[in-house]
This record gives sequence, structure tokens and C-alpha cells, in this order.
Amino acid sequence: MSPRLTALDALHRSLGATMTDFAGWDMPLRYGSEREEHLAVRTKAGLFDLSHMGEITVTGPQAGELLDHALVGFISALGVLRARYTMICREDGGILDDLIVYRTGETEYMVVANASNAQVVLDALTERAAGFDAVVRDDRDAYALIAVQGPEANGILASVTDADLPGLKYYALLPATVADREVWLARTGYTGEDGFEVFCAPADAEHLWNALTEAGAPVGLIPCGLSCRDTLRLEAGMPLYGHELSTDLTPFDAGLGRVVRFDKEGDFVGRKALEAAAAQAETNPPRKLVGLVSEGKRVPRAEYDVVSPDGTPIGRITSGAPSPTLGKPIAIAYVDAAHAAPGTEVAVDVRGRHEPVEVVALPFYKRAR
Repeated sequence: MSPRLTALDALHRSLGATMTDFAGWDMPLRYGSEREEHLAVRTKAGLFDLSHMGEITVTGPQAGELLDHALVGFISALGVLRARYTMICREDGGILDDLIVYRTGETEYMVVANASNAQVVLDALTERAAGFDAVVRDDRDAYALIAVQGPEANGILASVTDADLPGLKYYALLPATVADREVWLARTGYTGEDGFEVFCAPADAEHLWNALTEAGAPVGLIPCGLSCRDTLRLEAGMPLYGHELSTDLTPFDAGLGRVVRFDKEGDFVGRKALEAAAAQAETNPPRKLVGLVSEGKRVPRAEYDVVSPDGTPIGRITSGAPSPTLGKPIAIAYVDAAHAAPGTEVAVDVRGRHEPVEVVALPFYKRAR
């Protein structure tokens, strides 16, 4: 089966993007230098096509109650035009996906799933909607998604919209007109920087991309691909499904137990298993998710073993890359709780050689407020 194309596919190719198959979509991996794209987002601004993400609309009088039952978060308590990071789990507590849910109206929500899991999430929500006065709708073809991320993002957006950007809080959204097109404008992102995500009609995507490109050119905005998005989120300590998150792990395993809300009314899928996982995480966690920093040049990569100073395996790396911001290799890993304290000296087995690394608290990078 041929990969799906976003509404911006021809534009990416005209810019000379290196394309890659990602979760069934043909997506831009990079346009030039991954390091330059990364540093542009950290110091100026970057423009991303995220149209592979999966939008699912849930509407109806009991939409909030359905999402409280289907997801681990207290979604019905979310204010209108606010967003929340949450997860959808199996009955055994395993993570099916991590999500952002936007409340777009009194009885309407937009659930945004990862591209690789969008169908799984859609199917699970549809199944879990039984008995609720709510409708689950697949809106993946209704939206293109463009993100502007970086310190200059606010000024760039301000030049093409009269929306109240100073009043738009982090994890909030509003209906807005951007470059004469009607959009949902959200102050969310996956880079560790301030920024915005623009949900628009696919037919408007190219117009908006070009308008944002023109507005951002004077302050150094450049197009950015998925490769630098990965190193940006890694530095910011943000999990990636299939790496830090999977059906073999609960939110508590991943150090994200805070997203599970036991205080909401009614039962929710996975509650019993998650209560047990919460208790174990409190008293006797088998492994913890940590950061690793190397002073050497060899890069610790996903699936490499983490070992104690005497060579005993104590964990496994989930993500690793050179950090353009820190100037040294970094990684995220699950390690035995006994070796998880910041400052602990361990090593990574890099093709048979044990490279010394130090355990650090996540995130590696946090922007100045």
C-alpha cells in the first residue's frame, strides 16, 4: 500500500525535503541540516507539517462522561477551549496511546492521537461509546496540522492574526482567523519551546504554510522535519509512543502516573490494574525512567543495554541521540530502581564497549520562562 500524502506534500518536495515513510504517511524527515533545524527551533522558530496526526471528534450530551470512562484523565472537568495531556489504556493498564484532548465546545471534544495509533484509538473509543449518548467521528481527513515552534513563534503568529495571543494560555485553544483562513489555534507543541499548532482545512494548508513562511523569514523561521522534532522532544524529556510508552507499560511505569485521575466519578477502563500499578510504583518500582548523559562521543541508541559498573545489565535505552543544545550524547532509559538516582554512574553497552554515562533527572532541557 502506498503511503498517504499530506496536503503539503508537493510543497515539501519543492523545498527539497528528504521524505520518509512514517506510520503510513510520506513525511518530511529533514530539509537540510537536522542540527540547523533543531537549533532554529531553540533560538528562533521552526515550521512543521504534522498532518499525519489523527483527529477524532467526540460529541453529544455525554461526550465528557464517555471520555472519562474511556481515558485515564478527568476529561469532563476540562474547561471549554482548554486542552489536556492524557492516555488511553487497556483493561490491564497497558498504554494504547498518549493523547491530547481539546474541549472545543460544551458537548464537543477533539482527541488527537499519534499517527501510528490513530485507528486503534478510534476503534477503542467507538467500542467504549456503547451505552453513552455520544458520537465518535473520524476526522482525520478533515484537518491538516501545521506547527510553529520556538521563541519567535508568538511574534510570527501575531503578524498574521488578530487573535488574542497574550490571552491564549499554554494548553488552550481558540477559533481564530490566521492569514484570512478559519482555524483552530492551540498553544501546544512537542518541542519544549513556546509555540502554536494550527488545525486547518487541508485545502487551506498551503496558503497558511506560505503565509507563515513569509511572516517568519525576517526572524529566521525555517521548515523543519520529523528528525529534529525527535531530538527536540528528547531534550525536553517528552515520551514517544513505541519507545518510552507501549502496551507493556502503564503510565506509572513511565513516571506519568499524574495523568491518571482516580478522583473522577464512575469506573474507567483499566482502573483496577492502574490502582495496583500505582501502589507498586509507590512502594517497590522495578524500574524507573531516567535520563543519561555521556561525556564521550559514542551515541547511546534505543535498545542498547544499560549496565552497572561491574557489567551487570540493569536496563534498556528507549531513545538516544546527540543533543545539539547540550553538545553531548543523551538518552532516555528504563533502569533498575536501585540505579535510578541522579548522579549515579552507569554505562551503556555500545556494540560491546561500555561507555560511561551519568544518570540525570528529566528533562535535559527546559526553556527559560
